[in-house]
Amino acid sequence: MAQVEATTERTIAAKPDDVFDALADYSGTRRTVLPEQYSEYEVREGGDGDGTVVHWKLQATSKRVRDCLLDVKEPSDGELVETDRNSSMVTTWTVTPAGQGGARVQVRTVWNGAGGIGGFFERTFAPKGLARIHDQTLAKLAAALEK
Repeated sequence: MAQVEATTERTIAAKPDDVFDALADYSGTRRTVLPEQYSEYEVREGGDGDGTVVHWKLQATSKRVRDCLLDVKEPSDGELVETDRNSSMVTTWTVTPAGQGGARVQVRTVWNGAGGIGGFFERTFAPKGLARIHDQTLAKLAAALEK
C-alpha cells in the first residue's frame, strides 16, 4: 500500500487568527463552508478545535462515499489535524500569515491507498478530486470571511 496525498492551498484576505478560528469552529462556520460532497454532518463532542469529534459522509465520487468520524487536535498554533477513526485518512489544515494581513491556508490529506490496479487509479485520480473538494471549501471560507 502506497501513501496517497492530496494538497491544495489558498490565500484569504482575512486575519490568520480569524481564518483559523473559522476553520476550528466545527459547530458553526465549518458546517456552513462545506460543499455539497459532505452530508450527515454532526458534531459529537466539543465543537471548537482541539478535542472535537465530528462525523460526516464525504462523497468523493459518484460511487465512493467515505463515512468519516474525526478526532480533531491542535498540535501547534495555526494547525488543525483531523484523524479519521474509520480509516487511515489524516487531514492537516495549516494557517500562516500572508502579505497585507491575509492568511495562507494549506490543506493536506494523506491516507494508505489500495494495492494493485485499483490502487493505481486511486493514486492517479483521488488526489485531484479531493483537492477540488478542499478548494471548494476554501473558496466558501474565503467568501464568508472576505465580506
